[in-house]
Amino acid sequence: MSNWIEVGSLNDIPRLGSRIVQTKNGDIAIFRTAKDSVFALRDQCPHKQGALSQGIVHGEQVTCPLHNWVISLQDGEAQGRDTGCTKTYEVKLQGETILLAL
Repeated sequence: MSNWIEVGSLNDIPRLGSRIVQTKNGDIAIFRTAKDSVFALRDQCPHKQGALSQGIVHGEQVTCPLHNWVISLQDGEAQGRDTGCTKTYEVKLQGETILLAL
């Protein structure tokens, strides 16, 4: 059973941007796409632990700022020839409110 917590409003995150939620298990990046979809990933690239929250969001992917690895926002998997995965978290919108499952 998920424990849903309120982490802010959709308008707190710019389109193609992110915000960080600090938890006892580490930082979680909440991403907003151009189409207002929201996704949540552990804020670490599987390659060299770069902060994905500082990356470039495009479509439903984010490019790590350290070595340009492209990570799927849907499942946390590295794309292309790169291999690795970062943890994903359930996230949903309730009106304009973002809820995160911990």
